Amino acid sequence: MLLAVCSVALTGMADEKYAEATFEVLSHDFGTIKEANGPVSCTFEFTNTGNKPLLIIDATASCGCTRPEYPTKPIKPGKKGKIKVTYSPIGRPGAFKKTVKIKTNGKERSTTLRIEGTVIPK
Repeated sequence: MLLAVCSVALTGMADEKYAEATFEVLSHDFGTIKEANGPVSCTFEFTNTGNKPLLIIDATASCGCTRPEYPTKPIKPGKKGKIKVTYSPIGRPGAFKKTVKIKTNGKERSTTLRIEGTVIPK
């Protein structure tokens, strides 16, 4: 009897539908960049490793100098998506470390992406 109950419980878990964003990398180091060259960008790729569509609900940067761009349409299971992060070094000489918090409908509701580097003044 106990075996039958466990079997039913495990079967129910296997049928659970969820989305999950699995990122290839969670951080990017721009190294040394020149303020005079203007904004720099990097792309964070992810795969929906879940079994239901993944929605990126929001992407919030830690400051106004960093701007994330993310897909607004659902990412189907097994498909890839990209989040582009642009950093503006104008008027910000020296080292920087910034974050972008990604909110999803996934199993892990939020993920934090990180960028860093050093800006050489004009």
